[in-house]
Amino acid sequence: MAGMKMSSHGRVSQRGGLSRMLREQKAKLYIIRRCIVMLLCWHD
Repeated sequence: MAGMKMSSHGRVSQRGGLSRMLREQKAKLYIIRRCIVMLLCWHD
């Protein structure tokens, strides 16, 4: 995972697409949160 983060940082410094990276991270967090909620609901 660290390697992926390093490569993404390199892309940002090259392209300057910081907003895109933030949007991607927000989407990942949203998906992870949804998965956690689903798992909690499944346990109940």
